[in-house]
Amino acid sequence: MGRLLRGGWPSWLLLLHCHFQVRPALCRSQAHPGFQVLLTASHYWPLEPVDGIHELQETTGDIVEGKVSKGVYLREEKGVTLLYYGRHRTSCLSNPAQCGPEGVTFSFFWKTQGEQSRPTTSAYGGQVVSEGFKICSSGSKGSVELYARDNSMMWEATFSPPGPYWTHILFTWKSKEGLKVYVNGTLSTADPRGKVSHAYGEPSANLVIGSGQDQSRCYENGAFDEFIIWERALMPEEVTMYFRAAVGKHSGPSPTPPSLLATPPASTPVPSDAYCPIITSLTEERRNFQNPAVVLSYLQNVSLSLPDKALSQDTARNLTETFLRTAGELPLLPGWTAVSENAAVVPGLLETVDAVMRHISCNLQAGGSPVAFVGSSSLAEFSVAKLLPKTLNFSHYRFPAQGHSYIEIPHEAFRSHAWTTAVGLLYHTMHRYLRSIRPDSTRIAEAAACQGCLLSAASFLISLEVAPPPTLSQNLSASPLVTVRLVHKLTDRQHRQATNESNRVFLYCAFLDFSSGQGVWSNEGCVLVEGTLGYSVCRCAHLTNFAILMQVVPLELTRGHQVALSSISYIGCSVSVLCLAVTLVTFAMLSSVSAIRNQRYHIHANLSCAILVAQVLLLVSFHCQPGTVPCRVLAVLLHYFFLGAFAWMLVEGLHLYSMVVKVFGSEGSKRRCYYGIGWGLPLLICVLSVSCAVDSYGTGNNCWLSLQSGAIWAFVAPALLVIAVNVGILVAVTRVISQISADSYKVRGDPGAFKLTAKAVAVLLPILGTSWAFGVLAVNHQAVAFQYLFAILNSLQGFFIFLFHCLLNSEVRAAFKHKTKVWSLSSSSGRSALPKPLSSDVMNGTRPGTASSKLGPWDKSSHSAHRVDLSPV
Repeated sequence: MGRLLRGGWPSWLLLLHCHFQVRPALCRSQAHPGFQVLLTASHYWPLEPVDGIHELQETTGDIVEGKVSKGVYLREEKGVTLLYYGRHRTSCLSNPAQCGPEGVTFSFFWKTQGEQSRPTTSAYGGQVVSEGFKICSSGSKGSVELYARDNSMMWEATFSPPGPYWTHILFTWKSKEGLKVYVNGTLSTADPRGKVSHAYGEPSANLVIGSGQDQSRCYENGAFDEFIIWERALMPEEVTMYFRAAVGKHSGPSPTPPSLLATPPASTPVPSDAYCPIITSLTEERRNFQNPAVVLSYLQNVSLSLPDKALSQDTARNLTETFLRTAGELPLLPGWTAVSENAAVVPGLLETVDAVMRHISCNLQAGGSPVAFVGSSSLAEFSVAKLLPKTLNFSHYRFPAQGHSYIEIPHEAFRSHAWTTAVGLLYHTMHRYLRSIRPDSTRIAEAAACQGCLLSAASFLISLEVAPPPTLSQNLSASPLVTVRLVHKLTDRQHRQATNESNRVFLYCAFLDFSSGQGVWSNEGCVLVEGTLGYSVCRCAHLTNFAILMQVVPLELTRGHQVALSSISYIGCSVSVLCLAVTLVTFAMLSSVSAIRNQRYHIHANLSCAILVAQVLLLVSFHCQPGTVPCRVLAVLLHYFFLGAFAWMLVEGLHLYSMVVKVFGSEGSKRRCYYGIGWGLPLLICVLSVSCAVDSYGTGNNCWLSLQSGAIWAFVAPALLVIAVNVGILVAVTRVISQISADSYKVRGDPGAFKLTAKAVAVLLPILGTSWAFGVLAVNHQAVAFQYLFAILNSLQGFFIFLFHCLLNSEVRAAFKHKTKVWSLSSSSGRSALPKPLSSDVMNGTRPGTASSKLGPWDKSSHSAHRVDLSPV
């Protein structure tokens, strides 16, 4: 048995390294390939025999360890036990900086006997420490630290500490790969880079077991066994092979117990009561569960400590129900959600459950007649059966017998005449904790094509294991094959993503492959034959844990289109910013002219200001990092000023409607209403949006509102309302202008009058914002033409406002000419008088006192339809 650490005061076991090689002598019973890995070790201390841990023994009588008679023990006065060897400093484990590129591996078995209060103030906990490394447990956390003193580098990794059952701890280290910690043959955690640390304990060449003064903790009884050092880093498959050899597990990935290869003899073993303590322990321990990591380690240790004894049907059912009920407590613990985010946790739990259920089915005694029992727990619905296929008359074997999610094996696949066991599990909630599976961590080639799109479980997890395995076709287009039908269990987010037309959904028939020692999702040997948003049907050439994995891939434009649209936006916004700046400067310079002081130009100026600021902020946001404070501030400002631009477009439409179609309100009341709509309404919407969803600003892929949270509707909804209203106003104004054009043609016979409608639409489109309707049509990559139209028209909106309402506007040009004359006359010293003030008659090219043959653009005495300013075109 391993050296047990206990007593009323600290007892240390110091192992000073020796230098020897394990001699390659194995007995036939230890021909497991894992012992071939042990033969390559440089240091090996098996200590005393432990039930359940297989040691490397020789048949020649020599003891395979550091010293004859298992070392010389000397107990000193302070309770320190020393195990002396020579040349202890030759091991690179004492100084990792001296290790070659092959690295180093350290392995041992460890268990705790529980904690108890100590009458004295001193206390110690289980740990292993030397000059170069330290392994210790503290409450619910174990840790490994490895230190290289030559360059002051330290690597650290944490793991679940051992419980009251033997736990295998192994770590490997390479200078290029860093530290890796394996627990029970499976990679638990790693630290590939390390960090600089100039202070690391007291240098000592000794290997200390079970030391560490810590008065804040309780006394911990600990036991250790099988200390091994390899002066090279073992490969993951070697770690798994040695662990399986040490605990007596078969080396193959899915062992077939000999008792299943033939009909049990008449004298079957009597079921043992060896399982009663385990069932009792599971029941009692369940009441004390608090830390999920500790519970996982406990369940794994239970699966490894099951005795190789026969099971009666009642005991098998009792053990199954108790274990699944205990495992079902895990998702109910407070810290489970955080622990389950580790990609190895859920697969590790499933492997543990599979191991226990496999053990139960293999040791279940049939007694000459078929045995079967079913049931359900909070973790899973289960079924265990042991039968002779030739005695059953069925077309297929199905688990579960009822329900829309099931696995089905055709009868012709059962070709064995031996006793066959079948274990089925349908997990109720495990799919909820498989939400962020990285494509590069799977063996699904199709999913790896989009590395940034995570996979998630879209269905229940279902498992069926049959031994001996059924004979299935390896050709997925032939038969017999396993049929897997799974109903989808989508979350609200998954459903929104799947129904979004801008996304493409991929469904994969996946299973957990444990052949490498870790659970890796793969779709090898499975094909999806039918799939909808509600369910999927697969055909597979093997049995294991199955689930439907869903991957949502956004439909993106090709790189060429992205560059083209980005270039158009940059150039168009830059041109618009310049043109809007010129427009505002022009309006400011001509503000003293009476014709430019009217309400229409005030509205134009406010619209130009809103668009100018919005597009400047948009250009700046292209260079901000999403998620930063500047980006989030820019997102709020962009929201306000783009809403302001739409609000002033609405004001343009309402003012046009009041002047052309129906006159309403006084000038003063309309101005207050217009400013309230133009600047007040966007402010109100922004304040409400920020107060309700401040985390939705600038946290996505750009400095804008979040699409996932739905905050984008705080902009889209008002924008769509403005577009709808302005389109209606444009239709009403166009009808009036068309009627005037038709009347003019009848009276004057001028065919050019019909061009009035087209000219009016061209002038009004930029200020009414109706070109934003193309944004509604440009919803996915299939509408590339609409995306180009949207990018061109909206990035150049400022340019069109400058062109139609400043550069080509007759009133602005006339006012500019007048202002130019004023400036020229003011600068001339020979003139003492200024010209008369500009009047609308002068601007329209008529002499004072005479009637103008041309209607003024906003002449109230004329017909309302003639108020539309079409002079620029």
